[in-house]
Amino acid sequence: MKIGKVAIALGLAALSVTGLNAEEPSRPNIILMMADDLGWGDVRCFNPKTPIQTPELDAMAAAGMKFNRFYASSPVCSPTRGSSLTGRHPFRYGIYYANTGNLKTEELTVAELLKAQGYTTGHFGKWHLGTLTTEIKDANRGNPGNTKEFCPPWKNGFDVCFSTESKVPTWDPMLKPAKTDKAASKKGWDYIKDPDSAEPYGTHYWNEQGEIVRDNLKGDDSRVIMDRVVPFVEKAAEKDQPFFAVVWFHTPHLPVVAGPKHAAMYSEHTDFEKNYYGCVTAMDEQVGRLRAALKKAGVAEDTMIWFCSDNGPEGNNKSPGSAASFKGRKRSLYEGGVRVPGVLEWPARVKPDTVTEFPAVTSDYLPTILDALQADYTGERPLDGISLLPLMAGEQDKRPKGIGFESRKLLAWNTQRYKLYSGNGGESWELYDLLDDPSETKNIAKDSPEMVASLSKELAAWRASCKNSDQGSDYE
Repeated sequence: MKIGKVAIALGLAALSVTGLNAEEPSRPNIILMMADDLGWGDVRCFNPKTPIQTPELDAMAAAGMKFNRFYASSPVCSPTRGSSLTGRHPFRYGIYYANTGNLKTEELTVAELLKAQGYTTGHFGKWHLGTLTTEIKDANRGNPGNTKEFCPPWKNGFDVCFSTESKVPTWDPMLKPAKTDKAASKKGWDYIKDPDSAEPYGTHYWNEQGEIVRDNLKGDDSRVIMDRVVPFVEKAAEKDQPFFAVVWFHTPHLPVVAGPKHAAMYSEHTDFEKNYYGCVTAMDEQVGRLRAALKKAGVAEDTMIWFCSDNGPEGNNKSPGSAASFKGRKRSLYEGGVRVPGVLEWPARVKPDTVTEFPAVTSDYLPTILDALQADYTGERPLDGISLLPLMAGEQDKRPKGIGFESRKLLAWNTQRYKLYSGNGGESWELYDLLDDPSETKNIAKDSPEMVASLSKELAAWRASCKNSDQGSDYE
């Protein structure tokens, strides 16, 4: 276990998950689902105007808690994924952007912490927190001899893996059209009718043994992933063992491809739109399949199942993905870049049809999970997330501390009401009242100099803490 390695090698005896309280708590099953580049406006229960059919996510929201203000910790992929597993902002450990850095060995993941509590753990889908091989060319960064960025999920607490380093097409994930096919583009293509005429995409699925998976890889990628998740859940339920599953869909990251069934559902739209919309609906079906599997296995009642996106939608306003009325998209720290659809279903703790305006973030997963287990995360290592259990119990309606964001030269600090933003590293500031102006149309910085000064001071303190962590102080 990494916990033991850290404690022994660095003398951090205090940095651990302490034993459970005397009163034996329940050990809920935990599933973290995440879409890739799905906009806040791409799910019908958040945006009724979307043309995309998402009945299963809508049903999940109706059965649990819908977060109208759920945030990805970053406007791009890799950093958000790191925050989901560590409870910490990725600037604390060097994942500053997509395809940059990797999860450091000294970091503690939810998977490692839960293994110490007797959980079986599985990662399924996109990883993007390091490379998965040092022997062959694979995906974005995997290359022979590249050991520096080698950081697969099976070395970060996951017992079972069906994982890719990065993106794949959302239909026939191992294939791309031949170079002679002029209809293909980086955005996507119509499904390949003759796979024999296609070329390898260049990204592989890997298992926990570090082996390439070659079977059952045709058709809808979300179904291909779920074909591995469901047996994992069923096996754990049969053994009466608590489980932790991370299900990170590739949908709807480019290239988007919809199979014939789902493309036909959107035949009146452009080719780009029908493939985007179709692959999202295909993913939605797999969310429903997982929820049904939990019920059939008799474990749905005490399973907390989360869904969100890693950032806002790709492209500009003419692209199929929607940020609804929010300003900005992927790569932006305006709301459209980081406010994402967030849903929690947990029948044992969350009442149906619960809607909250409480600002939550992907860094909140780890503290919430440990709180549910009545386990403590102790020591000097700072966490950026908070437990959401008081929110679920109706005991808290305001976030006690701000949410910090940093991405390249972009900075933001979100509180319950206000958002401080800078697009130039803090040389100038914008201020928005997110309760009165969630679309960020009116910059009130000039009218509120004291608020700007106060929030910029909080943001500066947070950035200093992140810098201290990034320099390795947390591991000493």
